[in-house]
Amino acid sequence: MGVSNMMSRFNPQAEQPEHQEHFDTIRTDFNLEKDNVMLDDSPVKYLTWRSFVLGIVASMGGFIFGYSTGQIAGFTTMKDFQMRFAEQQPDGTYNFSHVRNGLIVGLLSIGTMIGALVAAPIADRIGRRFSLTIWALVHIVGIIIQIATTDKWYQVAMGRWVAGLGVGALSSIVPMYQSESAPSQVRGAMVSTFQLFVAFGIFISYLVNYGTEAIDGTASWRITMGIGFAWPLILAVGTLFIPESPRFAYRNGRVEEAREVMCKLYGVGPNHRCIAQEMKEMKEKLDEEIAAGQASFFEVFTGPRMFYRIMLGIALQSLQQLTGANFLFYYGNTVFNSTGLDNSYVTQIILGAVNFGLTIPGLYVVEHFGRRNSLMVGATWMFICFMIWASIGHFSLDLDTPQNTPKSGTAMIVFTCFFIVGFATTWGPIVWALCGEMYPTRYRAVCIGIATASNWTWNFMISFFTPFISGAIDFAYGYVFAACCFAAVLIVFFFVNETQGRTLEEVDTMYVLHVKPWKSANWVPPEGIVRDVHGPPRSPKGEGQAEHSEPATEIRE
Repeated sequence: MGVSNMMSRFNPQAEQPEHQEHFDTIRTDFNLEKDNVMLDDSPVKYLTWRSFVLGIVASMGGFIFGYSTGQIAGFTTMKDFQMRFAEQQPDGTYNFSHVRNGLIVGLLSIGTMIGALVAAPIADRIGRRFSLTIWALVHIVGIIIQIATTDKWYQVAMGRWVAGLGVGALSSIVPMYQSESAPSQVRGAMVSTFQLFVAFGIFISYLVNYGTEAIDGTASWRITMGIGFAWPLILAVGTLFIPESPRFAYRNGRVEEAREVMCKLYGVGPNHRCIAQEMKEMKEKLDEEIAAGQASFFEVFTGPRMFYRIMLGIALQSLQQLTGANFLFYYGNTVFNSTGLDNSYVTQIILGAVNFGLTIPGLYVVEHFGRRNSLMVGATWMFICFMIWASIGHFSLDLDTPQNTPKSGTAMIVFTCFFIVGFATTWGPIVWALCGEMYPTRYRAVCIGIATASNWTWNFMISFFTPFISGAIDFAYGYVFAACCFAAVLIVFFFVNETQGRTLEEVDTMYVLHVKPWKSANWVPPEGIVRDVHGPPRSPKGEGQAEHSEPATEIRE
């Protein structure tokens, strides 16, 4: 059964949208060869400067994400921050209770979860680009609330909640905007740039914390907060100079704007074959959705193969957290203090540098080794690292006097770095790319919001409950994350399709047609489905070669 027929059966009695007449006027717009118009078959540039700028500017949303999550790990061990916001102990020292520490660290994640969900309808109404500006400003408000207090811990916590609204919305909108705008040959790398900037933001926050932690007074933590104003301002201003998502523009009747944007991002003229093909695919998918009628919220679960994809997105985003990466980033200072280090800020900088530096080759991995293989290898690697890390910490490290077992502490730091190698090159960037690709445009904003909200839900649960769990089972906590990494290998193998080199429309068709994930790398679109302009997707290593190797040279009617 064809994709169009499946969509029509979904809601055959639905009314046509108001802009139907507009699309009726462009029915033959992409039948260029039929009208004897010569198509340009010149090679397409791998990356244009416009695509590069768009990816960098939008990825500032990821930098805000990373900077906000990374700075708090340093705050909670700063003397001035403890004196003002922690609880005084009988011996005159200051320490955060598990509840207060969990709320200050974790309320950001509650805000991000809400922001990820409410961002979808706003982005669908006013567009992706302007949504980025709005949520960047919301984040600034959250910073103001935090920096304005001197002794109220709950104001810091609530300020992080407000700032989290902006972070969560940006973590949903940025990958969606990038996936809808990027040329297919660099889409994975561009969306993964979001994670690169998350890692960069974490690293910079560690450097700033290290430079300010010895300062007396509120400047030790207020400087770090104050510098945080710069990143959302850069994003808010930068969005004035980047275009709207071409798929959003097209679906709202702005066809020429969509074509013009795609031409600039691909670096080709309007009569180039890749533009004609991709515009034709967009029209075909929109025709299917028009036949299905107006979408209700529940159709994100009941649409063709949508429940499967919703649950898969939730699983992938949840597992990204359950790998244990943010456990190390949030509580890095606390963890390495317990291994006997004199200055755990230095260790955090090392970990941040490893995370950032190795996310860069992750951009190469996502486009050259495939999503599936990379995720499975990465999860296996992280499983091994956490098993060793937890075993050393639980059975070898002297928990009462860590200085008595310096080699065990060193080994834990080494395997933490090894773990970050696996995370930064695979699960860190690739999950964002997959979640930006697997949903049809009709539901993409809502679906990405739901998937991202699950990421932030686990983010909060890990940040809030970690002090309690670590206090009860110490470093054996790592076995929990190791088990999740093992489960991630199985989930990817049995449920995740290979999307490397596919257009978004092809990816949607793969899921609707129930292509078996372990065979998806070799899948060739059937008649009526336009093949990617760059030919069949390159098969990831280890999954065989595509069945056909000739380039696509015709636009099928």
